[in-house]
Amino acid sequence: MPRVETDHFYRHSLEHHGHTAKGVQWNSEHSQYTRFEALRRFLPTDLSTLTLADAGCGLGDFFRFLDARGDRPGHYLGIDVVEPMVEAARLRTDREILLLDILREPLPDAAYYVCSGAMNTLTREETRTFIERCFRASTAGFVFNLLSGRDSSLQYNLCLPEDVREWTRHLDARMEIADDYLHGDFTVALIRTGAA
Repeated sequence: MPRVETDHFYRHSLEHHGHTAKGVQWNSEHSQYTRFEALRRFLPTDLSTLTLADAGCGLGDFFRFLDARGDRPGHYLGIDVVEPMVEAARLRTDREILLLDILREPLPDAAYYVCSGAMNTLTREETRTFIERCFRASTAGFVFNLLSGRDSSLQYNLCLPEDVREWTRHLDARMEIADDYLHGDFTVALIRTGAA
């Protein structure tokens, strides 16, 4: 069982907060964009020739963050399971946004997968599956953030870097971590061995 029913959780949030950072369950736009900066650190300097898949893309805010910096990927592909978010992301980004369940449906190939916040309401087992599936669909790597702490919350998924290290030990990847940008959050880069 998930910690929350994802579709209901995010539909309710969107109804109350609209197409804002709070609508996708961030404390503020500042914290959302601080996490985006941490994700961006681990991606190649030049994205212009790459396909970037945004797993749990929400309203497409990561694409908008990149676009505002003149940092568009060659091809951006958003993926989300909540239909109103998918519809909003299509309108807000004018990019390809797929409605699919990352835990259960086939994933498109991309050089890099990224994920900001979409695993925060999953169980630990779902988180392991999500990480492995996104990594396997990437040709270069998967960069994502998680809430940091012992798994004690009834609503949110808290993990520690050593949990992720243990879960991904069998993958052909080197792991890098950043935890210097926001209290209670960390970013992981799983880069395929041999990838730039």
